[in-house]
Amino acid sequence: MAPRVLVSDKLSPTAVQIFRDHGVEVDYQPDLGTNKDKLLEVIGEYDGLAIRSATKVTEKLINAATRLKVIGRAGIGVDNVDIPAASRRGIIVMNTPFGNSITTAEHAIALMFALARQIPEANTSTQAGKWEKNRFLGVEITGKTLGVIGCGNIGSIVAARAVGLRMHVVAYDPFLSEERASELGVEKLDLDELFARADFITLHTPLTDKTRNIIDAGAIAKMKNGVRIINCARGGLVVEADLIAALKSGKVAGAGIDVFEVEPATDNPLFGMENVVCTPHLGAATTEAQENVALQIAEQMSDYLVRGAVSNAINMPSITAEEAPRLKPFIKLAEVLGSFVGQVTEDPIKEVEILFDGSTAQMNTRALISAALAGLIRPQVADVNMVSAPIMAKERGIILSEVKRDKSGVFDGYIKLTVKTQHMTRAIAGTCFSDHKPRFIQIKGINLDAEVGRHMLYTTNPDAPGIIGLLGTICGNNGVNIANFALGRDRPGGDAIALLYLDAPFPEKVLAELRAHKLIDSARPLTFDVEAA
Repeated sequence: MAPRVLVSDKLSPTAVQIFRDHGVEVDYQPDLGTNKDKLLEVIGEYDGLAIRSATKVTEKLINAATRLKVIGRAGIGVDNVDIPAASRRGIIVMNTPFGNSITTAEHAIALMFALARQIPEANTSTQAGKWEKNRFLGVEITGKTLGVIGCGNIGSIVAARAVGLRMHVVAYDPFLSEERASELGVEKLDLDELFARADFITLHTPLTDKTRNIIDAGAIAKMKNGVRIINCARGGLVVEADLIAALKSGKVAGAGIDVFEVEPATDNPLFGMENVVCTPHLGAATTEAQENVALQIAEQMSDYLVRGAVSNAINMPSITAEEAPRLKPFIKLAEVLGSFVGQVTEDPIKEVEILFDGSTAQMNTRALISAALAGLIRPQVADVNMVSAPIMAKERGIILSEVKRDKSGVFDGYIKLTVKTQHMTRAIAGTCFSDHKPRFIQIKGINLDAEVGRHMLYTTNPDAPGIIGLLGTICGNNGVNIANFALGRDRPGGDAIALLYLDAPFPEKVLAELRAHKLIDSARPLTFDVEAA
């Protein structure tokens, strides 16, 4: 059955057609986003939901979306989506962070010019029949210092445009490297230094707990007298009451505001102030940007629903369409390794270490880690997936660590999962051969080569004569057919393990007989979500 997508906000006909061209059934209802009751009634019928800003994806809506796999936001802001709720339900949330980058950057530059030359006020005055040439004394942009807070996609474009305008650009961004700053031609500063040196300040950072109210009275006090502030990013970054007080006192000479604490902003104390330019969240409002983000979200959602490719996801590692075929077998391997440990571990898990050796260290390890955690948790929570697993692991207080290293053995690449509880440590390693099927290569430090089947039996025992015969006899006497058999030991006469690949689940009554034998320390039936050989 073809996947179904609901488009509840306005997208272009071209974007709708992209879904259909990919074999996705699309239901275009652009006014449904504002009809909460109707949306709640029908959302359970869809695998995907494509939105802009009008649709509010609340926890209540997510709980009703029993089939939903992906939410796609045509635009960068996902304030209207309850991401934690979506993540707990295993729903991918995508956005389009690049489609409106140029448009938003250009709007910030436009507001900077408007402030510098008081263009809106001069326009109003002139059209009113006045000729107040001496009233509107502006400032030059050239030679001034622009402080860019957030130098990612949009901020870096603003910085490049400002450098072209012969401005000196300083930037604050915790993730901005010295190399990238040099490439952009900007000077990297800490936040207080930026406040002290900038003539203009422009914000291009997401709204998070760390950035909320990043410009308040305390921050403004550290700024130059006569600074001008531009915000085309998110309402909530600037404390509006503090900004208004600074505008009235003259500490801040002007502000260009495209986003507000409360939107739509139909009544705001900033309105009517002569040194303020306000626009109604127009950062992404160009024909090109609106079309770009619509086409991008349609492509992204279609690629995921049809081919499993994940791009620009907020709550899951991206997997490109090109790497998906190569990564897929190792995602299954990571999931199987996690599932093995999850099925044989009863105590609460305290720590998880995942080692990527050789070629696996060069892969998309974030996706592999998510798969391993999903396999690990699934024996206790059946509906966990790669989206929700990291959230659940964090909620359980599991300490996660990742290790990468160059090839160290006979295998081109393998994954090793080590789990610690209060009382024990378990480790298992596996790889994929040319057939792309997962194989176990080490359990408890014991080397072996075992195919992974849907139904398996795992035993531990002392290395003693008769174990193979015992297992074969008990299975044979009870009609249990063994498809494959692997065993290993740490040393002669030491600890040994066996893995039996079975055609059907191991019967409980036979399991009881096996466990009662003096040569068997433990025996556990296992089930893996793999194709039968």
